[in-house]
Amino acid sequence: MSTQLSILGDAELAARPPSQPLPGLNQPAPAFDANTTHGRKTLVGYRGQWLILFSHPADFTPVCTTEFIAFARHHATFAAMNCELLGLSIDSNFAHIAWVRNIEEKFGVEIPFPIIEDLSMTVAGAYGMIQPGASDTSAVRATFIIDPNGILRAMVYYPMTNGRCVDEFVRLVKALQTSDVHKVATPEGWQPGEPVIVPPPATVQEARVRKDQGFDTTDWYFSKTKID
Repeated sequence: MSTQLSILGDAELAARPPSQPLPGLNQPAPAFDANTTHGRKTLVGYRGQWLILFSHPADFTPVCTTEFIAFARHHATFAAMNCELLGLSIDSNFAHIAWVRNIEEKFGVEIPFPIIEDLSMTVAGAYGMIQPGASDTSAVRATFIIDPNGILRAMVYYPMTNGRCVDEFVRLVKALQTSDVHKVATPEGWQPGEPVIVPPPATVQEARVRKDQGFDTTDWYFSKTKID
């Protein structure tokens, strides 16, 4: 009996996609070439734009439906920031299309962005969307922010039971763009128009003169400033 259990266990493990290391922040995002509800999409095709790639456990599920409605309602806001949206789940394209039509019919919300068909789990595996112990055959609620050069700048994982806050991804993209343009950091909960954090001095001499540089300085390592 124990031998039979072992064989079954090995077969079950063999059927799972091979584990891959998680992608790294500030490293090139894993390339993909995938079928979607809007035709073929590749990572290269998004060059020059910011991209939010996000996975959900399954079509026709309630929490995922609320998330897709929220992403759809923020679509114009993301577009104004030169940021595209791209969904993914381990469902067929036909299931995606049926679900999108259902959301429009039942909730009155059109889903304007594509959804990747990933039955092979290829993209999900490359991005670490499959989390053993949380989801062996479906993707968790993972979100990846990729910059116009194809570099992975942020990734956030949520449990299966709890929906994401799309407003936070709007805020995070704005913060990343602000940091890139002005070479600054942003404090907790930062919103556009609020002071940003000036990088700390890198030398003793720079630390000595920091208080005289016109910043709102609390101490030599902690200075804020306003940006236009």
